Amino acid sequence: MIEERSKYCGLVGEEDLGKEVTLFGWVHRVRDHGGVIFIDLRDREGIVQLVVEEVKNPKVYKVAKSLRNEFVVKAKGRVRRRPEGTENPKLKTGYFEVLLEDLKVLSESKVLPFPVEEETKVSEELKLKYRYLDLRRESVKKNLLFRHEFYQKTRKFFLERGFVEVETPYLTKSTPEGARDFLVPSRLQRGKFYALPQSPQLFKQILMVAGFDRYFQIVKCFRDEDLRADRQPEFTQVDFEMSFVDEEDVMNLVEEYIEFLFFELLGIRIKRPFYRISYGESLKLYGTDKPDRRIPLILYELSEIFKETKFKVFSEALKGGGVIKALKVPKKLSRREIDEVVSYAQRLGAKGLAWIKVENGKLNSPIVKFFSEEEVKGLTQKTKLKEGEVLFFLADRGELVNKVLSQLREHLGKELRGEGWDFLWVIDFPLFEWDEEEGRFVSLHHPFTAPKEEDVPLLEDERTIPLVRSRAYDLVINGEEVGGGSIRIKDSKLQRKIFKILNIPEEEVERNFGFLLEALDYGAPPHGGFALGLDRMVALMLGLDSIRDVIAFPKTQKGTCPLTSAPDYVEERQLKELSIKTDA
Repeated sequence: MIEERSKYCGLVGEEDLGKEVTLFGWVHRVRDHGGVIFIDLRDREGIVQLVVEEVKNPKVYKVAKSLRNEFVVKAKGRVRRRPEGTENPKLKTGYFEVLLEDLKVLSESKVLPFPVEEETKVSEELKLKYRYLDLRRESVKKNLLFRHEFYQKTRKFFLERGFVEVETPYLTKSTPEGARDFLVPSRLQRGKFYALPQSPQLFKQILMVAGFDRYFQIVKCFRDEDLRADRQPEFTQVDFEMSFVDEEDVMNLVEEYIEFLFFELLGIRIKRPFYRISYGESLKLYGTDKPDRRIPLILYELSEIFKETKFKVFSEALKGGGVIKALKVPKKLSRREIDEVVSYAQRLGAKGLAWIKVENGKLNSPIVKFFSEEEVKGLTQKTKLKEGEVLFFLADRGELVNKVLSQLREHLGKELRGEGWDFLWVIDFPLFEWDEEEGRFVSLHHPFTAPKEEDVPLLEDERTIPLVRSRAYDLVINGEEVGGGSIRIKDSKLQRKIFKILNIPEEEVERNFGFLLEALDYGAPPHGGFALGLDRMVALMLGLDSIRDVIAFPKTQKGTCPLTSAPDYVEERQLKELSIKTDA
């Protein structure tokens, strides 16, 4: 039996002076000073310095002499203060050391493919292939320990407020709405498939029908979609649902939860209530429904000013149903810098980007000569254009204009971005949007989101369907959408109406959602909920750019795991059992 650890390395402190301790860990560094060897021993809590002198303990000194980095050892010794002048205030244990009495090698290590010191630059592919080594690095380890604390605080918050933690199935039914599913073939029912859940949406609604009026879950979800820095094929949500509530109840609880997390985990007190903005106003001012309002730049809608313009680029855009918008940059830009901005906009999809800058009290631009005096006056009054400022124009389809200018705003506003935290609710979303490719309405969020009660009559006329607003709410922090939710549809007739507007055939509705519709007919309470992207939230709170940095074993942007080589081929025997043939 291995002797019990008496202390973690990184927790050795004042209370241990003069006491004997037993430590386990990895050799971080060995320094041989000729007759005296210093060993930095590391575990998950940090590093402590071990000391052995040849003349006092030759047996232990001999073992210490054989050590290499990342050997696993058991160390026993007495804690003492470091001699004056040798302290290391950068370490929690930097004023103490352990004078070794016994040292045993438990496991040796090969030479590492890369050092685990923080300053070492390593490619992501190599780090993920040897993730167990990367996880030994202090910063990565701290990220996962922070995530651990996030889990515990989350459970504490919801349990104290009467929520019940319920697990929902991982093997479930594939549905046509939303992103692509990961499919799992059934061996026992050949030709049939399970799907890994994109969210627990239907199950948590059924839990409300069942009477579990306050449910929460820290749940794994799966989506087979293209990956980016903030996307993974498997991700984690903090998911909850409540009965007998409206939007205000859910949003207030979310604010309370976020306030709790920031204080408990970061020691930061945040202001409530969070600012609210409508979807339409957000697109108008920022071109996006997830703006970072710390950037003090807004977009200006100029279509009305140029409705009679003779400038062909603008007039043709308006004739085609497009819009004209501008972004004002309150700093001087050289012609070279302006050309770089134009090139950046073109890479984002713009055909071109017009501009005007104010120099010596005059408007300087290749296009200003095409504007009437009335247009110039309207333009300068609307944008309050001042000396040294630059105005960038884009005239095209509204969707493209918003996309390009919102990203341009982020790009040009980096240097102007304020510090701190910006918490924002985006509300009053349209219930539907038109999908040109499919030639039908699709849900902006999901088909179980309830319409605003006063807008329900608008569902009866196809011309007014685009005007229907949803009872949805998204939470945006510093320009990142971290979660969203809605009040759900509780009436099966209304739910069927929504499916009909989405042009989902009745037989498909029954096949995929019949169990939900039937459940709604057995006394469904008013209910709503929220899902917070845990990976994204943790990364945001830690100031990290990628959620991969807060996941123990993440996938690459190609969806692969370099550590295990997943996904991989399987044996022909396994495929035969599942009645599957591949052309790979």
